Amino acid sequence: MNEQQRKESTQVNPSDKKSEKDYSKYFQAVYMPPSLKDAKKRGKEEVKYEGFAIPEEFRGMGQGRKFYIRTYGCQMNEHDTEVMAGIFMALGYEPTDGVEDANVILLNTCAIRENAENKVFGELGHLKALKKERPDLLLGVCGCMSQEESVVNRILKVHPFVDMIFGTHNIHRLPYILNEAYLSKEMVIEVWSKEGDVIENLPKVRKGNIKAWVNIMYGCDKFCTYCIVPYTRGKERSRRPEEIIQEVRHLAAQGYKEITLLGQNVNAYGKDFEDIDYGLGDLMDEIHKIDIPRIRFTTSHPRDFDDHLIEVLAKGGNLLDHIHLPVQSGSTDILKIMARKYSREQYLELVRKIKEAMPNVSLTTDIIVGFPNETEEQFEETLSLYREVEFDSAYTFIYSPREGTPAAKMKDNVPMEVKKERLQRLNAVVNEISAKKLKEYEGKVVNVLVEGESKNNPEVLAGYTEKSKLVNFKAPKTAIGKIVKVKITKAKTWTLDGEMVEEAIEVK
Repeated sequence: MNEQQRKESTQVNPSDKKSEKDYSKYFQAVYMPPSLKDAKKRGKEEVKYEGFAIPEEFRGMGQGRKFYIRTYGCQMNEHDTEVMAGIFMALGYEPTDGVEDANVILLNTCAIRENAENKVFGELGHLKALKKERPDLLLGVCGCMSQEESVVNRILKVHPFVDMIFGTHNIHRLPYILNEAYLSKEMVIEVWSKEGDVIENLPKVRKGNIKAWVNIMYGCDKFCTYCIVPYTRGKERSRRPEEIIQEVRHLAAQGYKEITLLGQNVNAYGKDFEDIDYGLGDLMDEIHKIDIPRIRFTTSHPRDFDDHLIEVLAKGGNLLDHIHLPVQSGSTDILKIMARKYSREQYLELVRKIKEAMPNVSLTTDIIVGFPNETEEQFEETLSLYREVEFDSAYTFIYSPREGTPAAKMKDNVPMEVKKERLQRLNAVVNEISAKKLKEYEGKVVNVLVEGESKNNPEVLAGYTEKSKLVNFKAPKTAIGKIVKVKITKAKTWTLDGEMVEEAIEVK
């Protein structure tokens, strides 16, 4: 059965089953565990653009029921949770803040590092007792881990009390999956290993009404040797620009102050279009004209950061000059083993171009230490690149192999104590430069988008500058949701303290 046939076979409504025999046939059709072999393929299937609607037969399914979603991982996972929450509520479910009174619990998982997976398996262990106490509770695992063949096999073997597993390409199928889970006595698994669809009009329950994520593309075709994302998120496929622009305009009309354009490799946007020559630079140029104060994007790959995008970003205004640009290593030899497809020199030339066009740009990055075969000299190259670029901050990680990736087959020949020691040295440089950058803010007046009360003190408000610096300051609660001017009085290790200048002044 090919992928299209498998997709079509799941369009059956389980409630139409007349007998246990018929039902059994249906269950076999939706038992779709992921295939690592299929996930590695990149075919030329045409991307289908389809609209979403709740099937009539499922309306009211959640009446009197509550759902809880625990989210792990990146902004894309957070946004997927917003979509699933939207679908739940369209089905009649109500959200709950805890697992105790939930009728459906979903773990929306991340697969990018081993530690993230361990947290999920630990949580499943905790939920086993709750499931035993309340057999009618539906427990599901979704997200990136669900796309991994080894993970599904482990859940089948060790956590058979899980009711449903579905993947990143099957979120729009949630009503069918829930219905099947209610009917089935077996674990429902629906994970498409290959995909080609872009689903529009998905309902969303966004967190707050100040900042919003907007998906502009899905998947990644870069196949860095250490990364599982191309297997869990599939091939690169872009939403049509008119759909994105319409969504951004709608958010602007609702009063949102900031949007972040999302993609696993966001600046590869549009490269899959065959009918138009249109990239991220073109999209940003159009969104630039929309009356919304702040526009960001993440995460970008240096290979796809072209001159046109730099030219558009240099226009400034609501296009913020904060760019997250993962380098991963400062050694050309290690970058080659990672299959990043750029050299140290090419990365530094890109940085030079960006800084020339945007002199006040804030750059942040991702770095992996202890990659297989990394020598002391190669690690020192990473330190020297960091000092040369002077990133504002960085996400730093010790390399951990992901099953199914090419790097997992390499000999992990850097001892853990060496990895930890290198991470400490790198973080010392990161902290030193970050502190220096933050110190420069003292005495300056900055624009802060106020998001709410500080986590540590309800008497203090917190928000972010254009360059994504966290600022804490005292101000009336009426400032929440506005962009205000704040004078920085003190720079701390990772945050800034300040005082609001006179009254809240919304910046247009």
